[in-house]
Amino acid sequence: MNNSIYDSRQRLKFVFVFVAFLIAITSVVISNGLIKDLAEEERQKMEVWAEANRVVASQSEEANIDMNLILKIVGGNTTIPVLLCDENDNVQVSRNIAVPDKNADAFLSKKIKEFKSKKQVIPIDLNDGTFQYIYYDDSILLKRLFIFPYAQLSIVFIFILMAFLALSSTKKAEQNKVWVGLSKETAHQLGTPISSLVAWVEYLRTKEIDASLLNEMEKDVKRLETIAERFSKIGSNPVATPVNINHSIKSTLDYMQTRISSKVKLHTYLPDEVVLVSINDSLFAWVLENLIKNAVDAMSGQGEITLQAGVKNENVIIDITDTGKGIHKSKFKTIFNPGYTTKARGWGLGLSLVKRIIESYHDGKIFVKSSEVGKGTTFRIELRKYKG
Repeated sequence: MNNSIYDSRQRLKFVFVFVAFLIAITSVVISNGLIKDLAEEERQKMEVWAEANRVVASQSEEANIDMNLILKIVGGNTTIPVLLCDENDNVQVSRNIAVPDKNADAFLSKKIKEFKSKKQVIPIDLNDGTFQYIYYDDSILLKRLFIFPYAQLSIVFIFILMAFLALSSTKKAEQNKVWVGLSKETAHQLGTPISSLVAWVEYLRTKEIDASLLNEMEKDVKRLETIAERFSKIGSNPVATPVNINHSIKSTLDYMQTRISSKVKLHTYLPDEVVLVSINDSLFAWVLENLIKNAVDAMSGQGEITLQAGVKNENVIIDITDTGKGIHKSKFKTIFNPGYTTKARGWGLGLSLVKRIIESYHDGKIFVKSSEVGKGTTFRIELRKYKG
């Protein structure tokens, strides 16, 4: 598995977000068009209603005026809130507005100001030098139509969010099962040949064989035992004990120093005082080993690795810096995904395992603090200081 899978997933995510955004914009545009058309229709209804009120108010005696029709138009408005006022903004008629019994004048005065602010005003010329004014508001239907697309988008957003969370949770649970199963099976498979090797070493000690060779063989067997022990702890609750972080780091670096290229220089800066951290020393050493191996690979076996530890407030901060090829900022989080690797050969499990050990088993944090392509990368580990 390589990074092309994750690149494809990232592209699919961007496509999904773009399509969702396009749907949202289209929905809002269409709704705004409908709102505009309905608002124009209500404006026309109010103009007809205003003309009908003008006829009634002026008591027109023009021929062919059907007063029954006029009165029907006046009484036909049952949806649009409207106020008919004189020149002094004294309310003559109100429709589709629930006016309270108490403080009615103050309520109506407030409504007039509200309607005026929306600039929904129609003047009525009574042809006698006086005017009346109609102030109206949007109908309930128009107001509902205005908020509908946003309510719809909110529901769709919540649904998509819940789907993402459910899929993410399911994916994580499946990954955990794979991790645990693979680790337990690896530890189990290593157990038998390790036991056999231990027996062979003891047998060879009874023969006339160079003791220094047997000692080296025993070191390698013990190393295999350590590896098997680490795998067996994945998926369980490893025991954490207070450990001097300086001692843990030095031990790991001493081990790695003899197993990496002599062209790689290790620099260490540790606190002068004893700093206790509650960790599982074996698993934490595994973390440092993985980070150092990755750093060596990033530098192609030549460069400098600097490990600096310190205390900040209640946390212990450990920075591992290399002079390798660096990481693009867009990959800062992706590199911790299971299966992500830029190597031609590799499973892409190292950093994922590191993240799991630090965050799941030590309640800490690990992330890329900084990186510059062609210059190097700094990983930061944050652990809680042991308080006793």
